[in-house]
Amino acid sequence: MKNDQPKAGLPNLKPSIIWMINFGFLGVQMAFTLQSSQMSRIFQTIGANPNDLGWFFILPPLAGLVVQPLVGYFSDRTWAPKLGGRRLPYLLLGTIVAVIVMCLLPNSGSLGLGYASMAAMCFAAITVAFLDLSSNVAMQPFKMMIGDMVNDKQKSYAYGIQSFLSNTGAVLAAVFPFVLTYFGVANTAHKGDVPMSVKLSFYIGAAILIVTSLFTVFRVHEYDPQTYAKYHGISEEDNEEKVGMFTLLKKAPKAFWTVTLVQFFCWFAFQYLWTYSNGAIAANVWHTTNTASAGFQAAGNWYGVLAAVQSIAAVIWSYVLAKLPNNMHKLGYAGSLALGAIGFGSVFFVHSKMLLIVSFTLVGIAWAAMNTYPLTIVTNALSGKHMGTYLGLFNGSICLPQIVASLASFVIFPLLGGKQTNMFLLSGIVMLLGAVAVFAIKETSAEAPEEPHTPIEEE
Repeated sequence: MKNDQPKAGLPNLKPSIIWMINFGFLGVQMAFTLQSSQMSRIFQTIGANPNDLGWFFILPPLAGLVVQPLVGYFSDRTWAPKLGGRRLPYLLLGTIVAVIVMCLLPNSGSLGLGYASMAAMCFAAITVAFLDLSSNVAMQPFKMMIGDMVNDKQKSYAYGIQSFLSNTGAVLAAVFPFVLTYFGVANTAHKGDVPMSVKLSFYIGAAILIVTSLFTVFRVHEYDPQTYAKYHGISEEDNEEKVGMFTLLKKAPKAFWTVTLVQFFCWFAFQYLWTYSNGAIAANVWHTTNTASAGFQAAGNWYGVLAAVQSIAAVIWSYVLAKLPNNMHKLGYAGSLALGAIGFGSVFFVHSKMLLIVSFTLVGIAWAAMNTYPLTIVTNALSGKHMGTYLGLFNGSICLPQIVASLASFVIFPLLGGKQTNMFLLSGIVMLLGAVAVFAIKETSAEAPEEPHTPIEEE
């Protein structure tokens, strides 16, 4: 990861610029949250068997596994100043496609394709895949621009802002169905049709995605290739160098792989949270498995509230983690994941919707650590060469465990009695393994000491 070019070091950026680099992430996270919090509800409402949910939940991570490395690879080699620079053209493309698909997905049961029909399932599955694909295209530029433009000293702050905006978007998106129902929007529909409270939530989320993304596009000016090369101490030709992704993986720093191990356990557990929460809450609290019932749809709304609780807890806990000294980062990371493991396991035992707030608060603590530490550790260990490609490849640490979890569910779910609540006990154990794996991480930094820089607006 070393290079021989003289390195100026990245300058300090004004906080307003760091906020604008991240602002569109609020809208992108709303798209992801609506997908993750309502996807199980939508599929079960249109007739999917709980045992088959893994087939549908495997599509989003498959899309991310393919798309994010490609976005990183090609954006490393892109310079389109009229479209914003290197990363922003991909943000624009992803946003446009995501908005279209967000308007289609909740209508999967409204097109006359039939309840539990193959046509309805295929339409919903394709729209989910495209939503995740486009959201990944839109999301990756935000991660890359921090690696491109923010120095090590400000990087924790930048990712903290990203985490704050991400969780704010998640809170808003998660509570939309609950709030809309409170104000009189229908939360039930004919058998096989998705309630209007869910449809309107997706429409509102799409509108916010457009607005927030355009703020980032118009307010952020990426470094041109010459400036980027100077700040990162590389030549302009370095990112043009044709290096295979497998070759880059062989050269990846140790921190890349040890964080990936932790990520595997964490995202395995969260895949089951998104897949089985609606059904588990409906069974434990509302005592129903009838997807057309008011109880099942109420459970879907309450899961939205709990997802918001998770995000709020993550925001608060992120500030706690930010106050920890550097020599306590591993302890903060591992401890947060251990508390999350307790939260996961407790869902199996809880039959009160109010007590579930405690469970999801603990889950939110783990979520904060997952959004605070991995990217900071990995980007600090990388040089500026092939930054986008490496971050795209690192996304495999998120996608692969979700794919494995979905495939494993076809064996595990029947073995655990076909009960969605039982999957939370397993998730708690897996998350605890992630907490133990944290102690294998060795943090490194690829950025040389830099001279102080005056904060700048744009370069």
